Amino acid sequence: MAEDLYKVLGVSKKASDEEIKKAYRKLARQYHPDRNPDDPKAEEKFKEVQGAYDTLSDPEKRQQYDAGGMFGGFGGGGSPFGGGGPPGGGFGGVDLGDILGGVFGRGGRRAEPQQAQGRDLETEVSLSFDQAVNGAQIDVNVPKAERCTNCHGSGAKPGTSPITCPRCEGRGVDAQSQGFFSISQPCPQCGGAGQIIEDPCPTCGGSGLTQQTKRYKVNIPAGVKNGTRIRLAGKGEAGPRGGPPGDLYVTTRVAASPVFKRLDDGNLEVTVPITIAEALQGATIEVPTLDGSKKIKVPAGTKHGTLQRLRGEGPPKPRGKGRGDVRYRLEIEVPEELTEEQREAVEKLAETLNGSDPRAELLKRAGR
Repeated sequence: MAEDLYKVLGVSKKASDEEIKKAYRKLARQYHPDRNPDDPKAEEKFKEVQGAYDTLSDPEKRQQYDAGGMFGGFGGGGSPFGGGGPPGGGFGGVDLGDILGGVFGRGGRRAEPQQAQGRDLETEVSLSFDQAVNGAQIDVNVPKAERCTNCHGSGAKPGTSPITCPRCEGRGVDAQSQGFFSISQPCPQCGGAGQIIEDPCPTCGGSGLTQQTKRYKVNIPAGVKNGTRIRLAGKGEAGPRGGPPGDLYVTTRVAASPVFKRLDDGNLEVTVPITIAEALQGATIEVPTLDGSKKIKVPAGTKHGTLQRLRGEGPPKPRGKGRGDVRYRLEIEVPEELTEEQREAVEKLAETLNGSDPRAELLKRAGR
């Protein structure tokens, strides 16, 4: 039993002409042999899709199919093209070149030569920690191919002009017919430019480009991280023979701070030493911020490694979403050597603690 043509295209029987055309375009791209060179099933599916569209895109054929007057939706003994192939090289009045040409470089219509875009370029800028946090404007020098000032990018000697390629007649492509398909490739005579330069510019040798060094000012947004890429549209290399320029990508290299550690979540961390007395009794201490210093409270009984936080004192967040935080890791500083007076004080402290062993509970849980 022949397959339902509506199911082949994945549409309902009430689908509009536009819905049928849209479904066909999608499936034709998906199963085209050029996209599936090693899959014979894809080629068969492609033929099914073509045949279904040939029937359902023609009002008379569709009406006859809906009335049950066409076997499998195909006339002429089951051929998807009604026995005689697709009229005019198309399917139901739709030019395959129009549908598939942009994807596979095929089509019966005359192709316009495309100007090649210039290369994208990359460079790096070195920033201090403060520049990365607060933002800055940095100059970068970029060696690049720029449009030749002698021929203004045409590649032809001043006073002359490029001529239309006689082989491709300016299309930039060389088309060869294979069955009802027209396979296109860049013209071998003009390289796809559609034009030939008979008298090249002596300055650029016909390329339309010369090597120059350009200086650009790069606006570094506040809060950038190490490795951030900033795009400068149109600041890459110029395209050959007047083609559009590429883009310039600037990567930031941020120097480490001697005080602040940048965290992955965009916040900062500072290691702050405190004395044993401050940890035991509590204290108010002064800590550094990006804009100066502030005071924080150290609670009595603070443990080594305790974190304190000052909200909104960190670097700006991307896209203007406020500021991050600064976290202060409190580390108890233990002197390497004690004076006699300090030793006596520690011994008295140990006595007042009744000789309690902080590891007793740990050993008990471990069964030791």
